[in-house]
Amino acid sequence: MTVLERLRPDHAPALLAFERENRAYFAAAVPDRGDGFFSGFAARHAELLAEQAAGMHHFHILVDGDGAVLGRVNLVGVSGGSAELGYRIAERASGRGLATSGVRQVCALAFTEYGLTSLRAETTVDNKGSRAVLARAGFVEAGAITLVGRPGLRFTRDLTDVGG
Repeated sequence: MTVLERLRPDHAPALLAFERENRAYFAAAVPDRGDGFFSGFAARHAELLAEQAAGMHHFHILVDGDGAVLGRVNLVGVSGGSAELGYRIAERASGRGLATSGVRQVCALAFTEYGLTSLRAETTVDNKGSRAVLARAGFVEAGAITLVGRPGLRFTRDLTDVGG
């Protein structure tokens, strides 16, 4: 069973393990976080939690029954009733519907718990899996963009239509 949890200080070791184990997998689709992300992880984790406490962001992880992190679903840049959605799923857990489930859960939380009325997301055109997750979670295409030099798409999600 997989559970969505709001990011906490005690998640740091499992989250770091998740990021290390999936580094090459993630780097194939999105820019690598760089060595500094890993060497400064503890300080960055504390900083993110402080920003979450201030209401700037809402971070979530998907954990299995053993406490291993299988994914992240985050809302960043909270402002004016909106935020940007981002997510990543472990390679070993991909293709099982975890991204769709996690995104749907966070959309509901965004509306019911965080008071947001809309979300934004972006992905590259060639990331068919991410585009499918967004579509299944009620996001609609909102225009073409360029992401790190690659063709991309912007998406939006109105949270007021069904409460997330």
